[in-house]
Amino acid sequence: MKIVVFGAAGWVGRAILHNLSGRHEVRAVDRSPDAWAKGDELEGQWLGGEIVHGDIADFSAVDDALEGVDGVIHAAVYSGSTGDNDNGPYLVNLKGLWNLLEAAHRRGIERIVHIGSCQVVHPEGIFFGADVRRPDCSLYAVTKRLQEEMCRQFHDAYGQSIVVLRPCSIMDSRRGLSKGGGKLGPGSWSQSWVCRHDLAEACRLGIETEGLGLEILHMAGTTEAEAHCNVARSREALGLEFRGDLDQFR
Repeated sequence: MKIVVFGAAGWVGRAILHNLSGRHEVRAVDRSPDAWAKGDELEGQWLGGEIVHGDIADFSAVDDALEGVDGVIHAAVYSGSTGDNDNGPYLVNLKGLWNLLEAAHRRGIERIVHIGSCQVVHPEGIFFGADVRRPDCSLYAVTKRLQEEMCRQFHDAYGQSIVVLRPCSIMDSRRGLSKGGGKLGPGSWSQSWVCRHDLAEACRLGIETEGLGLEILHMAGTTEAEAHCNVARSREALGLEFRGDLDQFR
C-alpha cells in the first residue's frame, strides 16, 4: 500500500516511518523543513520515501498530500499552548483532523489510523472501554477528546475504517528515553507507558488489518494497565504484541 503519515517528523512519527519502511510505500508529511531537521537531529536522516511539507490546517495542502494513497496515519499534534489566545490547538488538532478526514472521504480513502490520547487509569476507578471518554479538561485534553468524537462521526456517516489509538505516556524503551528526551533509569517506571515503537507497530497493523470498523484502543505496554483499560481489545483487534521492555525501568 501507499501510506501517508502526518506529523512524520515527530517523536512518534519517525518511529512510524521506520516501522513502515520496507513494507509499504510511504509519503511523510510535516509542517516545514525546520521541523524535519529537528527530527533528523534526533533520529538521523530518513531516506525511505517521499517527504512533503505543508500546513495541516490548510485543506488544500492536506488534500494534495492524500493524492494517490491507500491509507492515512495521523500523528500530527499540538500538545502545548502559549496562552489563552493561542489558536494552535484548534487549528492543528481540530481543523487539521477535520481536513484529513474530509479529504480522505472525498478521495475514497477507507483506511485511517489516528493517534489520540487518554489516561490509562480513570480517576473514578471506571474501566476505560471504548465508550468511556477521558474526563480531564485541559485545552489539550478537550481537543484530543473532540478529535475522537470527530472520528466517530465520520465513521458513522461514511463507514470508513478508523482506528483511534489512545496512548498516555509515550517513551522509548530501546534507548531509555522519555518523550522529551530525558534519560530513564530504574525507578522511573509508570504503568501508563507505551514504547513508541509498539505504538508505531499498532499504527501499521491498524492500516493493514482487514474488517475493522471504528476501533478505540488503549495503548499501554504494562501488564498492570489491562486492569484499567481495554489493552486486551487492542491485542485482539490488531494482533498486536507489546515488545517494549518496560520492566528494566522498575
